[in-house]
Amino acid sequence: MLKNNLLTKIPRFEEEIERGERFSFGDNWKAFLSNLSDKHLHEAESSLKDMLEVESLNGKRFLDVGSGSGLFSLAARCMGAEVVSFDYDPISVWCTRELRNRYFPDNNRWLIHQGSALDNNFLSSLGQFDIVYAWGVLHHTGDLWKAIELIVPLVKSTGGSLFIAIYNDQGRKSKIWKIIKKSYCYFPTILKPFILFPTSLILLGPRLFLDLVKFKPLVTFRKYYIRRGMSPWQDLVDWVGGYPYEVAKPEEIFDYFRNRGFILRRLKTTTGFGNNQFVFKLQK
Repeated sequence: MLKNNLLTKIPRFEEEIERGERFSFGDNWKAFLSNLSDKHLHEAESSLKDMLEVESLNGKRFLDVGSGSGLFSLAARCMGAEVVSFDYDPISVWCTRELRNRYFPDNNRWLIHQGSALDNNFLSSLGQFDIVYAWGVLHHTGDLWKAIELIVPLVKSTGGSLFIAIYNDQGRKSKIWKIIKKSYCYFPTILKPFILFPTSLILLGPRLFLDLVKFKPLVTFRKYYIRRGMSPWQDLVDWVGGYPYEVAKPEEIFDYFRNRGFILRRLKTTTGFGNNQFVFKLQK
């Protein structure tokens, strides 16, 4: 009932889902919350501490662009930040509020909104932040470079940081993945497994086989939470269904922000289909 009530408030979102133009990220994150534990939260905090090179976020304003499950908003709040979270997907908004209710009920230092990274009026109303966090989000908006352009003013003009992760451009492979993702969203629910399971074998089969060879069956799954506190199954579904889908080369992202006064502080790249991670600091 909650899901239906939320969706009726956002007809455009509902229409995009029905037309197969958008993946329902919120439904995936809602399933993730049922298994979320303190170990996931600990790894999420460790991820932020590592990339931002801090131990605490006390006194900092933290914006979570596309909060998804709400896990990293929660991690930032636990680290002492004043947090503002938003997501376009109403079920993701519900997930983020659910985590706030679990850990920080009635807390006025964690605000949650429904909004789009492509809505300049909405973004302008949020103010500026010491840390703007947009991990694996902007490439799902349908207009990656516009979304990047619109979040730049949200970074505090003196010493603000931007932590983003953008899908790596693999050329032809990325074009094939785009077709797979669009097909997954377009197909009716009963046919989605015919895309999900073959691709899961391609993506996870080699790792699982290596686990068996090492006499450690399923160790990859059991220890997956170490990767930013996430879930292997939810990440898999998110990857296969994650549409809209855009990519960028690391040098494209670097050049864009360098030309706008940002200095690259941390970088983690991938040679495969995952995300390149960047932490930029604004120096003006």
